[in-house]
Amino acid sequence: MGKVYPEIDGRLRDFIVAQPLFFVATAPSGAEGHINVSPKGMRGTFVILDAHRVAYLDYHGSGAETIAHLRDNGRITLMFCAFDGPPKIVRLHGRGSSVAVTEDAFADRLAEFPAPPDVHAVRAVITVEVERVSDSCGYAVPLMDFRAERDLLLTSHSRRSTDDLVDYRATRNAASIDGLPVF
Repeated sequence: MGKVYPEIDGRLRDFIVAQPLFFVATAPSGAEGHINVSPKGMRGTFVILDAHRVAYLDYHGSGAETIAHLRDNGRITLMFCAFDGPPKIVRLHGRGSSVAVTEDAFADRLAEFPAPPDVHAVRAVITVEVERVSDSCGYAVPLMDFRAERDLLLTSHSRRSTDDLVDYRATRNAASIDGLPVF
């Protein structure tokens, strides 16, 4: 039932950008360590740069597994599910990299997002060089209605100063749960 595509074409692009939620999966190298799967959302935080490259804004959060795993081995998968309309799942497998807010290239990466929400608490831009594009049926994915975006991430970080966010990265996002360095 699934299909592998040579690139992110127009039809896949339309499907991907219509989804209000996607999932990011990464893992450290070797047999040990924790696999990480994170839900991502908020309109304006994901962009398709070309047929083989996508990016998303990575906000300060409770952990920083994705950045640590990308530094370790670069492997990443993004998954988009249809929760309404015809059933479909699209996966983008590839190699990812992060550009932290403290790096010179950050402003250039941020400029690739045409309509981002408040970027005060963005800690990095994650870019994925897509090596494999595939879909599957999604027949067991439930039908759900989208009600609204949550603004809690933005409002909670709006109370933090730039210095607070520097401290947050140093104290709460310095290492992954397996001890891998993040920044």
